[in-house]
Amino acid sequence: MTRRGWVLFLAMGAIWGVPYAMIRIAVEDFDPFVVAFARTLIGGLILLPIALYTKALMPVLRRWKPLLAYTLVEITGPWFLIGYAETTLNSSTVGLLIAAVPLIAVVMVATMGHETFDRRRVLGLIVGFGGVATLVGLDVDLSNPAAIGAIGLTAIGYALGPIIITRSLADLPPMGVVTASLILAAIIYAPMAALRWPDHYPADASWSVLGLAVLCTSLAFLVFFALISEVGPSRATVITYINPAVAILLGVTALNEPLTAGMAIGFPLVILGSILGTARSRGAEPKTEAPVAVPCADVPVPPGAYDERR
Repeated sequence: MTRRGWVLFLAMGAIWGVPYAMIRIAVEDFDPFVVAFARTLIGGLILLPIALYTKALMPVLRRWKPLLAYTLVEITGPWFLIGYAETTLNSSTVGLLIAAVPLIAVVMVATMGHETFDRRRVLGLIVGFGGVATLVGLDVDLSNPAAIGAIGLTAIGYALGPIIITRSLADLPPMGVVTASLILAAIIYAPMAALRWPDHYPADASWSVLGLAVLCTSLAFLVFFALISEVGPSRATVITYINPAVAILLGVTALNEPLTAGMAIGFPLVILGSILGTARSRGAEPKTEAPVAVPCADVPVPPGAYDERR
């Protein structure tokens, strides 16, 4: 990998590990609907001039049905549910629970017949889900099952998003899909956000929302596109194993969240399980091109990020 590739790689690992801490700060003062609406609206408006200049928007709008489905499972549902969960769960825990997304995706694509399980993948699933169970059992307050359920639904949505892209949106301009999905999500959020609009705007929460929109959404995509161009899609998705570490580091250092036994045990198990569970079998080719889900990438995933062609 080139020096530029490493810079982009490390930048993306940091950018996609930051959202959980920012969301945690934002939802202390703003309703999760308001946070999600402001983030998608600002992020979409920043990317809109680029999408219009490159004429990437109109082809996407013509295929509005899969675009709507993708927006619902990858943005609208998850971004609200994460915000809701972080009103009670700490950001480190949320980041680690969502790290199980690749494991869910492996089960989905295998069930659909795109890929088959081998011993390594079965071991990865067992290890990874064991890590999640350890984290939940030792660290999460089980008296609030709604928050855990919200993250579970988020993980399922993040696993479904790439499948929709692969089947229906992969041939469209990535910038057009991202921009259109952000603006569509903002429109969906708008009515609920209007009913919950805050009367005051604390500095910490306001800056966090702005950071989510500019840094973790708009800038994240521009850097991610550059990374894919520099190192290829296969290597680009490896950043997903850095994000949980960044989430834990920020939670512990910036938000004074505890580094618990569940994190110390569950984190390496989740990451090891994800690596084993998502690795392609040696000497085996999938029946069809299968998506690779990106956990902790708290932004909609662009077409091309899952294209494993070499």
